[in-house]
Amino acid sequence: MKVVSNSTPIISLSTIGEINILHQLFGTILIPQAVYYELKSKKAPGYQEIDAAYFQVKTIEGTPYIGFLLNDLDRGEAEAIMLAKEIKADTLIIDERTAYRIARAQDINTIGTLTILLMAKQQGLIESVKPLLDAMIIQGRWYSHFVYNDFLKKIGEI
Repeated sequence: MKVVSNSTPIISLSTIGEINILHQLFGTILIPQAVYYELKSKKAPGYQEIDAAYFQVKTIEGTPYIGFLLNDLDRGEAEAIMLAKEIKADTLIIDERTAYRIARAQDINTIGTLTILLMAKQQGLIESVKPLLDAMIIQGRWYSHFVYNDFLKKIGEI
């Protein structure tokens, strides 16, 4: 399975000590160079975790086309979408709404961190999503009250 990730899901799971969920669900996680550089630019969650053997840094080939995406996205998001498209990834993990929509419009199977947590619960890797979601929020991850409540209702945790 070929899975590409942007930085936000890696940061979000690293802040709560659950980065291993990505490896347990997908095995190897591919990241573009821009995501690697973003995570290595400061000693914050994801800085050390990104050096785990199951993360592989890949160079995108479609650099002439990256400019189109950079009008609406940051470099890491743009490269993650380009990499997913180039390697025909099975899944792209990205949270930013605009990037998510652009990836979906390109027929890329796209999921976010909330879906990762749900998958982990469904596969018995975690008992419930709510405590981890709450921990991410305490660590600075923002979700609207609507998204928070709607998601937890849909998965039967409130």
